[in-house]
Amino acid sequence: MRIEDEIQSTNFEDNYHKVAINVAYTQGWLANYFRCHFEKHNITQQQFNILRILRGQYPKPATINLLKERMIDKMSDASRIVDRLVQKGLVSRCTNNKDRRAVDIRISDEGLATLSKMDAEFKTKEILSNNLTEDEAATLSDLLDKMRG
Repeated sequence: MRIEDEIQSTNFEDNYHKVAINVAYTQGWLANYFRCHFEKHNITQQQFNILRILRGQYPKPATINLLKERMIDKMSDASRIVDRLVQKGLVSRCTNNKDRRAVDIRISDEGLATLSKMDAEFKTKEILSNNLTEDEAATLSDLLDKMRG
């Protein structure tokens, strides 16, 4: 559906304004779609993001700084998110052997199992392939990269 119909407005200063509104609206639309999948597993989008980063690092540990660098939402408080994941048993913390001031963070077996279940339950392709071809998705991704400069 066109952005004009979704937000019931055609008041855009220009196409640059329209694309900014469209990208923001689409981000919210995707977040709402994923939220129900995250809630089934009692995690948030930011917690999911950290679990995915840690799975990519596995079996090597990560630091809070590495998580902050790689997170999608750079404004998230990675330390608090990790604390919640530790409470849920999805990640573990331990002191770094080389630098006692640093903390190593690893995804737990339960965290890996949770992501595995989520991988089986839904794929991003399922929602996007209804309206975009593989080539269109690649073009859109390239355009978004270009937009960010």
